[in-house]
Amino acid sequence: MSIVLSLFCRDVRLVSGDIGTATSYGPPYIPTKCFGSRQDQFPPGNLFVAVSEGLWDNGAACGRRYRLRCLSGRNKPCKGGATVDVKVVDLCKKSPCPSTVAMSTDAFAAISHSPSTRINVEYVQ
Repeated sequence: MSIVLSLFCRDVRLVSGDIGTATSYGPPYIPTKCFGSRQDQFPPGNLFVAVSEGLWDNGAACGRRYRLRCLSGRNKPCKGGATVDVKVVDLCKKSPCPSTVAMSTDAFAAISHSPSTRINVEYVQ
């Protein structure tokens, strides 16, 4: 039994975080709900996100860092196992938010080939 299980697990990607969706959003990025118009709020490489109400936590999400990994989407958008570390700088500007996280264009491009699609992601704080 353990041999069969080990063979099965070898080919299965295990998910260790929460599952959600992600979309891309472009500038203007400021002002944000977290840090207003401060330019220094954005991490190097512009790797940041705006989060939906579910993660916002009355603003306690500001400054949190997440590691995201693309799992799937229409037309195989994922960049083979790539992850990206992002910082929360805003509450999603659209209501309702079209995804769990709205990623800056640079952050989204780090894990997806398709900038205009909605993807399924794993995220870990």
